[in-house]
Amino acid sequence: MRFFSLRQTSRVVLLSMGMTGAIALSLSAQAATVKPAKTSAANVDAGTQKNSAARLTPANSTDGIIALVNENAILKSDLIAAMAQTQARAQAAGEPIPNSAQLQSEVLNALIMRELQLSMVKRVGLNPDEAAINQRLAQIAQAEGLSSLGELQQRLDAAKPGSYATLRAQLIEDAAIQALQQRQIASRVRISEQDIDAFLASPEAKRLSQSEYQTIHVRIPYMDDYSRLSDAQREEALKVAQRLRTRLQAPNVDVTEAIAASQGSYPIQLQGGDMGFHKAAALPTELASEITKLEVGAVSAPLVTPEGIDIIKLADKKSSDTMLVPQWHTRHILVKVDELQTDALAEQKINDLYEQLRKGADFASLASTYSDDPGSAGRGGDLDWVGEEQMIGPFETTMKNTAVGDYSAPFKTQFGWHILKVEGKREQDVSDEYRRNMARQALYQRLAPQAKEDWLQELQAGAYIQILG
Repeated sequence: MRFFSLRQTSRVVLLSMGMTGAIALSLSAQAATVKPAKTSAANVDAGTQKNSAARLTPANSTDGIIALVNENAILKSDLIAAMAQTQARAQAAGEPIPNSAQLQSEVLNALIMRELQLSMVKRVGLNPDEAAINQRLAQIAQAEGLSSLGELQQRLDAAKPGSYATLRAQLIEDAAIQALQQRQIASRVRISEQDIDAFLASPEAKRLSQSEYQTIHVRIPYMDDYSRLSDAQREEALKVAQRLRTRLQAPNVDVTEAIAASQGSYPIQLQGGDMGFHKAAALPTELASEITKLEVGAVSAPLVTPEGIDIIKLADKKSSDTMLVPQWHTRHILVKVDELQTDALAEQKINDLYEQLRKGADFASLASTYSDDPGSAGRGGDLDWVGEEQMIGPFETTMKNTAVGDYSAPFKTQFGWHILKVEGKREQDVSDEYRRNMARQALYQRLAPQAKEDWLQELQAGAYIQILG
């Protein structure tokens, strides 16, 4: 089973439902494949579409099936609700609303594509990361001024019974579709070492790799999922962003004070600060493209994203051809917690080993004899050189806080109880590795949209789809 995390859910909602964004645009240009009648939603004559659009209104529609997608059905009520949501989002965003026939065609195609993706999710066995789903629900609760998921459930279900369960199911579906898309795109994007070499020889790569940027990055989080924001909520977030941008334009600005002064009555805590020096490629693609355009001291216009409104300031810039990262030569002893060994027994065992170390026992010998880590026990617990973000959080924190030549007190991670020893520390030049990873990421971002479109077309072409309405 594969477990996925919830990231950028609002973008997934927009894209997968085809309300705005790339999928809707691509789908509107293509006919839904209809088997066996060979009739497409996009090619139905205008008169038929007009009559259908007129028929599908909350006032006069009796629910029924509007389309068959493999073994599943899309109901007229689903289409009506999705069309209403699309219109509401377009109005809130100030976007033009297609005519009824075009809107119905686009939304129906988007619903079909969503159904196809959800069916594939079930076939491949994607399962939700419950912690990530709960985290997203907690963010929604916080935006509503609530302190717990229980309070959120009470409020939603009081307004309409079952609303909380519906919201949770929606988040799970959105996350599943995103995870599926990421998997499918990754399997289709092929980047060779020759491709990387060619990119690194390009002017774009030279520009990105030779400069480091001291970036101030702040974000005004939304009070709700982007797709559900009201006009008033969008305006309030933008006003806060404008206030903060004005303050950031001051020379030698104290970022913490600027954020605090801009917070006002905005209910969600503003985020961000001085990120220090970094390569442009360390930022998300849309922010990287902005930071490379700025002069030192300049502040970007507010950048509207599905997660919030971002503002970046270029505090300083310098050229660099070398990237040094800290690395630690580390050993460890692991005592697992599993069905054969309780946490209490594992803790007692690791404390006994710690007492032996304090009495002068050899760390490598103890690791070889008692460590439950099969990968390192045979080497006296040797993990070789490791860098930042290569180890889980508690391990990395302890490693950084342990002096060279010393060992730590026992500590616990998700794998069990540990004692680690730091044998050495160094600054390692990873410039070449970093540049190649940067090139791979840039090429992936360039190739991913076409790979996604190709996959969606393949998914649609291989399906049984019949429009009935």
